[in-house]
Amino acid sequence: MSRRYDSRTTIFSPEGRLYQVEYAMEAIGNAGSAIGILSKDGVVLIGEKKVTSKLLQTSTYSEKMYKIRRKHTHQHGSCPSPALHLHVPGAYASVGANNQAAQSLLKQDYKEDATREEAVELAFKVLSKTMDSTSLTSEKLELAEVFLTPSATVKYHVHSPDSLTKLLLKHGVTQPAAESS
Repeated sequence: MSRRYDSRTTIFSPEGRLYQVEYAMEAIGNAGSAIGILSKDGVVLIGEKKVTSKLLQTSTYSEKMYKIRRKHTHQHGSCPSPALHLHVPGAYASVGANNQAAQSLLKQDYKEDATREEAVELAFKVLSKTMDSTSLTSEKLELAEVFLTPSATVKYHVHSPDSLTKLLLKHGVTQPAAESS
């Protein structure tokens, strides 16, 4: 019966349900975690790379983030700080698996005057407690930052795996790689 009512987001079932919205919410809940945190000097975006099969070739999160940023810039014009367009109470957001736990941790530990570095540390802390993994690694995460340069241009920086590994080690949320002999 639901097949008649799940082809469009604007068609309600006799029970008053929007199946497409329910399907989307379930898909988001099963997706990898993603967190966005507004700091006083930019925005930190971090996402879990959920690999279902090594045989599947998917686009990277940075490509998706770049497309979002380009779309935002084209729709709203070049703005002095994309961070100003993060319309979320408390200026943080979390989606994906364990969303409620992540939101709770963000609500508890978020500080409005945090720097980007402190926001990165908070994101690592939240993901280390909410991801279904014993250790965070650069193979499991992708980190990007959006900020203004001293010359007032918007900079979008995606951390390389090496840079991300160094940050994870610095913040104590991963183990050093074992030396191979």
